[in-house]
Amino acid sequence: MTTVSDIPGLLDRLEAIYAESCANLTAALSEYVRFDERPDPAARAGGLFAYPEIRIAYEPEGPAPRVARAFARVGEAGDYAASIARPALFRPYLKEQLELLVRDYGVRVAAGRSRQEIPYSYVLDGAEDLGLDQAAAEGLSRFFPTPVLSHIGDEVADGVWFPPPEDARPLSLFDGPRVDFSLARLKHYTGTPAEDVQRFVLLTNYHRYVDEFVRWGLEEIAAGRYASLSAPGVTVGAQTGDAARLIAEGPWRKHQMPAYHLIAPDGQGVSLVNIGVGPSNAKTICDHLAVLRPEAWLMIGHCGGLRGSQSIGDYVLAHAYLRDDHVLDDVLPPEIPIPPIAEVQVALQRAAEIVTGEAGEGLKRRMRTGTVVTTDDRNWELRYTSSALRFNQSRAVAIDMESATVAAQGYRFRTPYGTLLCVSDKPLHGEIKLPGQANRFYEQAVSQHLKIGLTAVELLREEGPKLHSRKLRAFDEPPFR
Repeated sequence: MTTVSDIPGLLDRLEAIYAESCANLTAALSEYVRFDERPDPAARAGGLFAYPEIRIAYEPEGPAPRVARAFARVGEAGDYAASIARPALFRPYLKEQLELLVRDYGVRVAAGRSRQEIPYSYVLDGAEDLGLDQAAAEGLSRFFPTPVLSHIGDEVADGVWFPPPEDARPLSLFDGPRVDFSLARLKHYTGTPAEDVQRFVLLTNYHRYVDEFVRWGLEEIAAGRYASLSAPGVTVGAQTGDAARLIAEGPWRKHQMPAYHLIAPDGQGVSLVNIGVGPSNAKTICDHLAVLRPEAWLMIGHCGGLRGSQSIGDYVLAHAYLRDDHVLDDVLPPEIPIPPIAEVQVALQRAAEIVTGEAGEGLKRRMRTGTVVTTDDRNWELRYTSSALRFNQSRAVAIDMESATVAAQGYRFRTPYGTLLCVSDKPLHGEIKLPGQANRFYEQAVSQHLKIGLTAVELLREEGPKLHSRKLRAFDEPPFR
């Protein structure tokens, strides 16, 4: 039987297999570029370039234990397996999941080689001396493993993957190729390495939140509460001179969704990603952040107020979503309800009380709780007559272009989610966003709004495992969170 004390050694073996496969792949690429030496097919079949794999066996002698938490649970007897990319990056996560499974279910755990190969493109960072520009792309794809899109997908997360009876069941939502694909995309879109992404993520749709986050973050670093701030192209710490200028002059403009990570030990800091405007960006970033298994992501952005009783600068705490974004309709039909996560809702409301100093009726005058409409039409006002009835029937209080998509992705990928928006205009009541009004609004509202989001993160940290609601788990959920 596997014991909890065996887990570190199993993880060491996992990392050793991965390092060996990457070294084999790098060496083989070098031999091919320099001497036209092709890798041995028999060696490849034996796992020369293979991802490592974790496999557990659950053979209960009686009824399954009653476990209250929402993750690290095994529903049926049998074998479960997953290939693992970058095991050193995921070591704390893997250790937590395996220790719980061993302790509560008595599973047997093994680490070995999988049947999936690491695509050569994922080992090229740091291997510039290989001179791969001399090799034809056609040759590389013929003789080395490449990303095969038909083998990369979210069938497990979406509940549409059914393994043959002789195969092991999925151990996690994502396998090695899917994780590597997203880690590469994260670096491309955000301009920062995946290693810097923290376990709590704020998503915003305006760059002014970035400016405020950087200002606040540098103060926190100077006070010793965080270690460093990672931004596109630069990482600054307490001893970095003129840090704000270095970040502002960095290459963030080259990236579609620049990210900023306030780093704390064990990834307990907070990341801010400026996802820009639109549900497509919201879907994209969540597709890739999900493989890192964050503790929660929160949407902190602007919205249009739909009620006459609202004022510019008021807050909206979403407790339901009208999904007019359409980007997920094929994988998560719009009739599927997206429930609010109680722990997140309470944290956001409590954070608003702490930051604003208001509570009860006073806070109700500033913060509405209700349905948020997310649309895929930037100029939705021009077709208001066709959507007015739908908005009215939903009792919507605000409209934006990202929040429902972010929440639906959290539901889909079992990541706790929440939305706190700030009313920047009231288009149905003649208060449209004009340049002068916008500037005054931004100056007054951004700092307080961001502070509420950051305070909510502090409260969510205290929730620990309770944050992961069972309402996000499917009937046939993989054991890993």
